[in-house]
Amino acid sequence: MTTDNSAPTASPWWSLPGKFLRREFFPVLTDLRLAIALLLIIALFSISGTVIEQGQSPAFYQANYPEHPALFGFLTWKVIQVVGLDHVYRTWWFLSLLVLFGTSLTACTFTRQLPALKTAQRWKYYEEPRQFQKLALSAELDAGSVNSLSQILQNRRYKIFQEKDDILYARKGIVGRIGPIIVHIGIVTILLGSIWGAMTGFIAQEMVPSGETFQVKNIIDAGPLAAGQFPQDWSVRVNRFWIDYTPKGGIDQFYSDMSVLDNQGQEVDHKKIFVNQPLRYHGVTFYQTDWGISGVRVRLNKSPVFQLPMALLNTNGQGRIWGTWIPTKPDLSEGVSLLAKDLQGMVLIYDAQGKLVDTVRAGMSTQVNGVTLKVLDVVGSTGLQIKADPGIPIVYTGFGILMLGVVMSYFSHSQIWALQKGDRLYVGGKTNRAQVAFEQEVLDILERLSSQSATVSNQQS
Repeated sequence: MTTDNSAPTASPWWSLPGKFLRREFFPVLTDLRLAIALLLIIALFSISGTVIEQGQSPAFYQANYPEHPALFGFLTWKVIQVVGLDHVYRTWWFLSLLVLFGTSLTACTFTRQLPALKTAQRWKYYEEPRQFQKLALSAELDAGSVNSLSQILQNRRYKIFQEKDDILYARKGIVGRIGPIIVHIGIVTILLGSIWGAMTGFIAQEMVPSGETFQVKNIIDAGPLAAGQFPQDWSVRVNRFWIDYTPKGGIDQFYSDMSVLDNQGQEVDHKKIFVNQPLRYHGVTFYQTDWGISGVRVRLNKSPVFQLPMALLNTNGQGRIWGTWIPTKPDLSEGVSLLAKDLQGMVLIYDAQGKLVDTVRAGMSTQVNGVTLKVLDVVGSTGLQIKADPGIPIVYTGFGILMLGVVMSYFSHSQIWALQKGDRLYVGGKTNRAQVAFEQEVLDILERLSSQSATVSNQQS
């Protein structure tokens, strides 16, 4: 008699991380509660990125989110800039949430959805009557045959598996098991597109006078990989900017007629843009978002035409007014101020003491300080918001895949078994959804089977 005193062999050290992942990490990562929590957190911060203006200057946040009083008691400009709420979608923690959510969905797909699909594709016959007792829906008939049932099921688009005349398995709606996998693929694709857009996209703003050509330079927010997306070999010319006014003097709509120019100055694209009708070229979108007055064109006596810039004046929130100063003597010792509030051509002229001298429209002349001042035109400028997001095509593709998966998920995976033992026919079935509709379908099948059996019996008698 011998005894074995050897101790159990310990697992090698390099296998411990794998066991930890399988036993501890993956169950947490694939937990539905984690996925729901991540989705809610992502939705919450996405809402904050919609409510809180993104990509503005520090002065903007200091003015709109002061420390006293703090919005909701805690939201101040310091909190916004420290946490990164002024550029939520590009922060490391928001992108980390997207990566973690996508990883959770991917792990769930491989550890749960794919095995569930493989299980649904496997099938077996029921060869004993007692096996039908475990089905939620089953029946025992004293009439009918497996072959008759097979024909009825084929008419209802079931796929039939039958090796003998007394045994049958049928199923339909396997696409419903594929649907959740397609949904996960769609969501992961959307997340990848969002991450790619955050890393490579940019936002710019430009205020361009009518008639000027510009390149995108004033970048206010950009991803770390966005440098390659900046336009380098083409520019944009604002051919004309104008505003349509209502009969009461309010703004109806403002427009920019724009041309895209190549390196040789040749026009390669052209469009008139207005609100909600942007210009798109090579993945860059130009939105009409604002307007202003860039300058005024005047003539003093018989001098050449001067175009003087006009600046936006501080009115303490009482509307927007642009102004400039025009010298009326060569030594700049005297001059007048010109003010304008819109592009309808009305210009107010004030002397050095702030007294209103005259009111003129574009094309009119007036006498000031002994000279003839003619206002030829008020030159407008278009305010453009410029965006590039290379992730948008990926996101749209993901939404298409997601909608396809949702539609596929509505299909019920229904299974029916049948067994004939002597003069007894056993029929049973189950489904993963729409239980009431499936029960009604099985009852209709059994009723039709009984009717066929009665017809055959009458014919034989």
